[in-house]
Amino acid sequence: MSDEVARRRVQHSIRRIILYAVAVFFALVYLLPLYVMVNASVTSFETVSVNTMWQLPKALSLKGFMAAWVGDPLQGFTGLGRYFVNSLIITIPAMIVSVFLGAINGYILTKWKFKGSNLVFLLILFGMFIPLQSILIPLVEVVRMTGLYGTRIGLALACTVYGIPITTLLFRSFYGTLPTSLVECARIDGAGFFKIFFRIAFPLSLSAITVASIWQFTQIWNGYLLAVVLTQRPEVQPITVGLLNMVGAFFVRWNIIMAGAFIAAIPTLFIYVLVSRYFVKGIMSGAVKG
Repeated sequence: MSDEVARRRVQHSIRRIILYAVAVFFALVYLLPLYVMVNASVTSFETVSVNTMWQLPKALSLKGFMAAWVGDPLQGFTGLGRYFVNSLIITIPAMIVSVFLGAINGYILTKWKFKGSNLVFLLILFGMFIPLQSILIPLVEVVRMTGLYGTRIGLALACTVYGIPITTLLFRSFYGTLPTSLVECARIDGAGFFKIFFRIAFPLSLSAITVASIWQFTQIWNGYLLAVVLTQRPEVQPITVGLLNMVGAFFVRWNIIMAGAFIAAIPTLFIYVLVSRYFVKGIMSGAVKG
């Protein structure tokens, strides 16, 4: 009996070792681009090249970060500082509004159902499956009619609307797990729609808020297509467009490009590392009951 137990323990250990080895391998493969980006960004322009990006730098240089942030008029490109601020101005309001509207929609579609509510949800959800490229022309015309074309507000509005379907889905899944008795008791006590939402439902949905916020922030911050179509002036363009503007027509300063890419990735990396455990918890909470 003891031999059988020992054999099973050995088999279990071997499986764990293989599993961890495979996980580490894919983690390293996934992190290789990040290594190349950081490695090239701290290498001087004189020594960096496509062939040497994999080698550790002989000397660290932060000139790439300084040039990427401030810019270099002699080289004909503007620094990412202004683009970074534009991205914050666009992303944060769009994220807040889309998450709030998604929370309201999810709350209505689960706790205040009406005739045809399921059809309304399907129509909202349909927006997730429409390719962005197929609606660019009518989207531009609508934004132009509102007088917001070429402005940060217009881009933020488009990102907000495009994010409502996914936030509605997340909050509908989460509010489906909340006991309906909470809402019924509040109704009996005389609480209305908004009072129940702001006093009971919304405070209890911290995990769903975290998931929706991280998702929306990442999607809006990294978005390029809407940004390049709806904003034409560098004064209002976000950082994703600014990165493209740094690429020279005749040669590429790889250390500056990689430093700029690292600067652009800092907010999303910081937010995810800061609240990653809430992100996983929120995903699991919505998976218990649809």
